[in-house]
Amino acid sequence: MINHLFATILFLPLAYAMDKLDKTVNQDLVSRLKLAATVYDRHNILTKDEDWIYDFNSAEPTDSFKPGSVKNANAATFPAMVGHGMTIAQLKLGPCAMLPAHYHPRAANMVVAITGNTTTWMVNENAVRTVSTTLTPGKMTIFPTGSIHSMQNNGCDDAYLISALNSEDTGTMNIVNGLWSIRDDMIRAAFGNPTLDVKTTGKDIPEVGTGSTYGSDECMNRCGISKGKT
Repeated sequence: MINHLFATILFLPLAYAMDKLDKTVNQDLVSRLKLAATVYDRHNILTKDEDWIYDFNSAEPTDSFKPGSVKNANAATFPAMVGHGMTIAQLKLGPCAMLPAHYHPRAANMVVAITGNTTTWMVNENAVRTVSTTLTPGKMTIFPTGSIHSMQNNGCDDAYLISALNSEDTGTMNIVNGLWSIRDDMIRAAFGNPTLDVKTTGKDIPEVGTGSTYGSDECMNRCGISKGKT
């Protein structure tokens, strides 16, 4: 069963910082790489040294820690990743920022902390306990394929993490967004509350595919962050 704190974070009002839907930068190049029969053929397609570099700093918004951001190097954003079955993500979490509860249907996710103090929550499947870890610099945790997971920067300073996923097309499903996409009466039934005002409760849920959000009131109050601050 999801513990109380995880459930609280799951349903907090969300204020997202940026659109994080990955757009394919060069569909023709990706298609050619997918059709390449040999490594030799791949090198004849990726002919420049620059084709083998992904710069996480390029076009980086100045507010990437307000509240945070996720940046993926995968087959869509970095064509050289085609065929390697991997995604590398840069996670930037400002003070009290979190990644809301979500899962990846096609990838296990390994996250290592570079800076900061970040708490994670993970629910693998029905009837198993919630796993919570604290990631400080040099520590790593695993979110198995399909597991629901969330994380929050507990500190008043920025947190920086690197995430590795074993798919070049991981997929992401935000739990609240997915739940609120079904019929209102089914949502009320799921909560065991036939009088739940679904439209009011869900009116502030952001669009799917966006980045991080501000997290718990406790952390925001401790760090002096206003809910209206963006």
